[in-house]
Amino acid sequence: MSKTLFPVFFLILIFSGCADEKVIPSEILDQPVELQIRRFDKEFARVDTGSLPSLKERYPFLFPPQYPDSIWLAKLKDTIQLELRQAVDSAYSDLGPHEEELTLLFKHVAYYFPQYPIPDLITLTTDVDYENRIILTDSLLLIGLDNYLGKEHRFYAGIDRYIARGLDSKYLESDIVSAIAKKVVSYPQDRTFLSQMIYYGKELYLKDLLLPRQTDGQKIGYDEEEMAWAQANEEQIWRYFIEREMLYSTDSKLGPRFLDPAPFSKFRLELDNESPGRLGRYMGWQIVRAFMERTKTPPNKLWAMPAETVFKESNYKPQK
Repeated sequence: MSKTLFPVFFLILIFSGCADEKVIPSEILDQPVELQIRRFDKEFARVDTGSLPSLKERYPFLFPPQYPDSIWLAKLKDTIQLELRQAVDSAYSDLGPHEEELTLLFKHVAYYFPQYPIPDLITLTTDVDYENRIILTDSLLLIGLDNYLGKEHRFYAGIDRYIARGLDSKYLESDIVSAIAKKVVSYPQDRTFLSQMIYYGKELYLKDLLLPRQTDGQKIGYDEEEMAWAQANEEQIWRYFIEREMLYSTDSKLGPRFLDPAPFSKFRLELDNESPGRLGRYMGWQIVRAFMERTKTPPNKLWAMPAETVFKESNYKPQK
């Protein structure tokens, strides 16, 4: 891979990853979805000794029985907790704009997965537990709003910048689809790099289906510069993987280098830090897109399809 792989700044305006204005088909818009959004964060902020038992009855799953009421009452008065709730209330006093996007998201879910029950949505604070910012069960979707206050928020000062950059409201719906993907996309039985690439590619393709109005950057968590870098260098990245015979490798180190969240991908070249992380996921996405475009496979057949089949039938050719 030559050093010419990395020129990207002049291409940002061309490859910004912006989503086209898409017309949503009427058969999706007409899905009878009525979201139930419960603001536990607001209800908890108003609770007192007398009303706490009633709140616990409504949300028993949020109150582990081993914790006495004194723990929750102390939390109400804790200075840091007060600041956290105030920050969330300031940013999300009204969920109106997100409610519209969430309703549209679940209309897509209802259309593509009619057997999937629409969960009740519950907003709460999580002490900035960004690794569990979205929790999805069979009937509940828990949204930790304190993980979506914007990358520069002072609560995120001690968090690595590549992680803090994703703690923004524009990624909320994308994170929800990532949680849905864990219930939809079959995890590969083998550990080859190709299988893992296509697993994440299927997750990102699911976002293509469920979030058609979002940019590619929102779906994968790249800013405009990172998206432009990936698009401009797709052919060179692919050549690097092929020349080093990585596709069928089971080397566990390839995950941290190209699949796991990281500040940059690790080609082990001088200018690595100009690259975005998770480029293996990006490449898997392009393979899945090529497969779906070429074969016109119904989406419900994709999720369990072997990676080898997806790869071979995609006839994937990287952008030049």
